[in-house]
Amino acid sequence: MKIKPLGDRVIVKPKEVTEEKRGGIIIPDTAKEKPQEGEVIAVGPGKVTEDGKPIKMEVKVGDRILYGKYSGTEIKIDDVEHLIMHQDDILGIIE
Repeated sequence: MKIKPLGDRVIVKPKEVTEEKRGGIIIPDTAKEKPQEGEVIAVGPGKVTEDGKPIKMEVKVGDRILYGKYSGTEIKIDDVEHLIMHQDDILGIIE
């Protein structure tokens, strides 16, 4: 399935969470924090101002990004979890 985001939205694949065991304690999935890092999979065309001027997107496909803890809406694409969010929810690009 292919999805093309509209406006200033992006589709992000969250970074895989690696399970760490410290001191023999296993933390259940429900208690783990969501990752706040991911890879941009698709980018919309960008916003258009009220007077019709396009605003360029600052992120591109393949960028590794940081985003807010509760940003975006969870969606499944081919049984893989993704987030769709506005570019404004992105905190920064990891270089």
